[in-house]
Amino acid sequence: MPAEHTLVMDSTRGISPDSAAILSALLEGVLYGFSVLMFMGTIWAMTNNHRMQDVNRPITAVAILLLILSTVHIAVNIIRVQDGLVNYRDTFQGGPEAFFSDVTEKTYIMKHMLYVLQTLLADGVMIYRCYVIWRRICVIILPSILWCCVAVTGISGVYSLSQARNSTDLLTTLLADWVPAFIISALLTNLLSSGLLAYHIWMTERSVSTVRATRGSIWPIVRILVDAAILYSAALFARLICVIYNNNGEEVLVDMTMPIISIAFYMVLIRVVINGKTCSSLPTEVDTEQKNSQKNLPTKPLPIYTSRFTRDDSTLYRIGSVDSLWTREGEPVKGALCNV
Repeated sequence: MPAEHTLVMDSTRGISPDSAAILSALLEGVLYGFSVLMFMGTIWAMTNNHRMQDVNRPITAVAILLLILSTVHIAVNIIRVQDGLVNYRDTFQGGPEAFFSDVTEKTYIMKHMLYVLQTLLADGVMIYRCYVIWRRICVIILPSILWCCVAVTGISGVYSLSQARNSTDLLTTLLADWVPAFIISALLTNLLSSGLLAYHIWMTERSVSTVRATRGSIWPIVRILVDAAILYSAALFARLICVIYNNNGEEVLVDMTMPIISIAFYMVLIRVVINGKTCSSLPTEVDTEQKNSQKNLPTKPLPIYTSRFTRDDSTLYRIGSVDSLWTREGEPVKGALCNV
C-alpha cells in the first residue's frame, strides 16, 4: 500500500472509507428522492392557479439550480462509488479503501466543488430574503461578510485539492484549516439570516394582529423558517464534530447535506405559497357583518383596516404596512393577501 494513502487512513477514525462511501451514496439517494418530490410540489404550488407572468421567476430559477446541483452531485457520487468498488478495485494500488482515502481523486474534488456552490447559492438566497424583508443594507452587512468567508474558505479548499499532487502534499494539509472555517462560516450565516427573517416576520405579525381583518396568520412561516434552520444547522454541526475528531462520517454528512439544503429551501417556499392561498381565501369578520346588514342598512363608506402582504416577480417577500381601505357594504374586502 502506498505511503501517501497510509498516512491518510491512519489519521482517520470511525467507519472505513469504502463503507462510508457506500453509506453516503445510499443516504444521499434517499434524501435526493425526497428533495425531487419537494421540488415538484414547489413548482406545482407556484404555478397552480397562477398565470405564467405571475410566477416568481428568480426564485423558480434558484429552485431549478438547486435541483440541478443536487442531481449532478449524486451522479458524481455514484460514479465515484462505481470507480472505487468496480472499475479500479483491482488496479488502484491499495484497493477500494485507498481509493476512497485519496482526497486528490477527481470525483472527490468535483463533488466538493458542487457542495460549495450549493452552499453559496442557498446562503445567498437567505441574505437576499433578509434584504427584501428589512429593506436595510446595514442589516445584511454581517451576513454578507460571513457569506464572503464561506466563499473564500470553500473555494480555497477546493483549489488546494485541485493543485495537490498526492494526499500528503502540503496543499492538502491546508484543507484541515479551510474545512472547519468553511463549516463555521456557513453555520453562522444560516443561523443569523434565519433569525433575522423570523424576528422581522414575528414583529410584523404582532404589530398588525390587533387591527387585521383576516383571521389568517403567518406564524406557520415563522415555524417553518425555524425548522429549516434547525435541519440545516444540525447537519452542519454534526459535520463539524466529525471534522474535529477526524471521523470518516464527515464524508457521509457532506453528501447528505446536498439534498438537505434543497429540502430546507423547498419546505419554506411551499409553506409561504400555501399560507398565502389560505390567507387570501379566508372570510373576514367584517365580510360577515356586511352580508348580515346589507339588506337593512343604506350604502355608505366603511373604514376597514387590513394587513396587506403582497409579492411580485422582483422579490420573494414583501410585507406592506397597515393601510386604511374604504369599501361599500356588500363589496368584497380587498388587500388582504398574505403572501410573505
